[in-house]
Amino acid sequence: MTHLSEMLRNQPHQPSALAAIEACIAACNDCAQSCTSCADACMAERDPAMLLYCIRLDLDCTDLCAATGRIVSRMTKPNRALTEAALEACIIACGACADECREHAEMHAHCRICAEACDACAEACQSLLDAMK
Repeated sequence: MTHLSEMLRNQPHQPSALAAIEACIAACNDCAQSCTSCADACMAERDPAMLLYCIRLDLDCTDLCAATGRIVSRMTKPNRALTEAALEACIIACGACADECREHAEMHAHCRICAEACDACAEACQSLLDAMK
């Protein structure tokens, strides 16, 4: 059991969508780290200027994923509209970042990995949104 699993299971408030919440938080954290690493790897490439848009989207996605994971992890009296907006923004950021990283995926493995993490995060956020309806 991870600390995340243990922490969520020991919350006084136990929502019915606990599995979707846990999957979303884990995917957001994984995506944030993957995007940070991808941006760093892009900056280390031979011509980082060619990857500026990718770096920008990596960093934007990192910020939104990290914030979304933190918002979702606060289960006591959440504001539904805010949580939904955060999830929707994260899905948009992940989609934009994944699309850009796929443009470089054949040449840079870190971009392929990042796109995969973004796709997984967007899917987990959508699953939580669906569970909230």
